[in-house]
Amino acid sequence: MFKLGLGQDIGIDLGTATVIAYVKGKGIVLREPSVVAVDRNSGDVLAVGGEARRMIGRTPANIDVIRPLRDGVISNYEITEEMLSRFIEKIVEKKGFGRFVMPRIMVCVPTGVTEVEKRAVEDATKKAGAREVYIIEEPIAAAIGSGIDIAQPNGNMVIDIGGGTTDIAVISLGGSVVSDSIKLGGDKFDEAIIKYIKKEYNVLIGERSAEKLKIEIGTAVKEDEPRTMNISGRNLVKGLPVTISVSSTEILEALDSCIEQIVIATKNLLEKTPPELAADISDKGIIMTGGGAMLRDLDKRVEQSTGIKVTLAHDPLSCVAKGTGLSLSSLDLLETGGNFKK
Repeated sequence: MFKLGLGQDIGIDLGTATVIAYVKGKGIVLREPSVVAVDRNSGDVLAVGGEARRMIGRTPANIDVIRPLRDGVISNYEITEEMLSRFIEKIVEKKGFGRFVMPRIMVCVPTGVTEVEKRAVEDATKKAGAREVYIIEEPIAAAIGSGIDIAQPNGNMVIDIGGGTTDIAVISLGGSVVSDSIKLGGDKFDEAIIKYIKKEYNVLIGERSAEKLKIEIGTAVKEDEPRTMNISGRNLVKGLPVTISVSSTEILEALDSCIEQIVIATKNLLEKTPPELAADISDKGIIMTGGGAMLRDLDKRVEQSTGIKVTLAHDPLSCVAKGTGLSLSSLDLLETGGNFKK
């Protein structure tokens, strides 16, 4: 149990695929899948996080396994509130009578979400146990978490590829100068792989199998020596279990359309970037963060298409959560840049 003093701050990356929490001085203190298991009859929450994720595709008829966040925003308010409450309880030190020290919490949201969507995140976090709630856009948090000094009058471009969205922004003087968000991320990668295997092999595989293929042999550029992997699924003609061998070349074919959408969005934003900031980006390069950015050679694909050096941030999966937590120490700067909402 991590003990927090009164007034201690928590940064939460409330992701479509994963919830990650960061506490300054302690680092990442929680990393759990954004999944909840619910009893369909009573409505009771049976499990959250990793325990619930292990139930995907293995539940009886009376249990639903739900992802309460879709495309980076809340799709099921009550379930999100319960999930957050349980996660916060894991982090925060409990005091007598079952009450715990209520922290300040900064939560990130995708670029371009509506005020209604921001309010839903804020309200759910408050009801889950926060004393004060601040909202920050993901690219700003990703930039801070990757070590960029966003206070400087220099252009920095960040591409954050999460589970539900890809957020791209050019940042200078603590704010987003131009930004874009597309509803495409790691989950869409998985869906594309499932669709491809179904079409090419007449075999249905599950989400976890698709994710495994993406992680193990997924790639964004053609390989000289393709890798292969065996995966099990259900033959849609015979209805029986079957094991097939899939190559990295096939996974590239499955993901190519998704990858190209990210490349196009990046190039479009560069075209909208003011010349002085574009020159800065050309000199310093582009930073990629998020779990989706870890797809093999995705940085090379973006670099080849834009002609600008692309660097994968250190620990890209945790950058947003880290930046969200650290940003609570820079509220004045962020308020000046118009990047957070209290």
